Amino acid sequence: MSTSRPVAVAPDTRPAMCDRMCAAVEAGGGTLAKIEDAEGLVWADPGNVAAFPEVAARAGRLEWIQLPYAGIEPFVHHLDARWTWTCGKGVYAPAVAETVLAMILALHKNLHAYARARTWETPIGRFLAGSRVTVLGGGGITECLLPLLEPFGCPVTVVRRSDRPLPGADRTLTVDRLAEVLPDTDVLVLALALTDETSGIVDAAALDLLPDDACLVNVARGGHVVTDDLVAALRDGRLAGAALDVTDPEPLSDGHPLWSLPNCLITPHIANTPEMGLDMLEPFVAENVRRFCAGEDLLAPVDVALGY
Repeated sequence: MSTSRPVAVAPDTRPAMCDRMCAAVEAGGGTLAKIEDAEGLVWADPGNVAAFPEVAARAGRLEWIQLPYAGIEPFVHHLDARWTWTCGKGVYAPAVAETVLAMILALHKNLHAYARARTWETPIGRFLAGSRVTVLGGGGITECLLPLLEPFGCPVTVVRRSDRPLPGADRTLTVDRLAEVLPDTDVLVLALALTDETSGIVDAAALDLLPDDACLVNVARGGHVVTDDLVAALRDGRLAGAALDVTDPEPLSDGHPLWSLPNCLITPHIANTPEMGLDMLEPFVAENVRRFCAGEDLLAPVDVALGY
């Protein structure tokens, strides 16, 4: 039987999010508490990582920390094995997977170029059906994307740390085999965590291995791609197109070459918007609070050693 445990929500610099997370704590059976008394902490402002050391210094009884987003890069240098960490991994996957499909279709139907047109242009487009898709990453986004691709009959290869078969994928390979699958890839989707090992994984060498008519979709992190190499590949016609919901740098500066490339579609990190996110995050946090109070395994654990 569950016993209510004290859980703090901090910082309070985003009132709307703070209120929703407080509601989640109570819905999960936790007792809202001051940080000094808390055994659990729900972080309520992903943009205010600087406040973490001061908050953590006051938390003498802390056991568990819930982070709000799937990507925890800003918190990596704060990860401490004294505490159990969880994040929002998988919470936003359905919304992001929908965006991936939309971006792939936009690139295949040339919508990104037609949206910029100021005159009636030549018909351009191709089928998504049967396209060879390679997805870097085997987490929640990929799990949600595979059923969306199924009606199109796309052969899908998933590349991730483990070669354990992923349901819905035709092949699941380890990252060291990426180079052998890129020449047979029509669509490369990035949906993996950003770590030291995956930073810059899509560089000039990787882009050169893709067919000239291939396209790239990145909904992971901008740091996965060497931006200058991507600009060169798009500019020189060595890559047919790219759809980027994330960039490096981010926000992408005004006047950056990516903005002016006709074969590049850019969205401002909106695969999951704050409005969608809170509606999905609140019940997720409530469930983790319930599990914390009941002593059950928590959802979306963070591996402190791996950093995600």
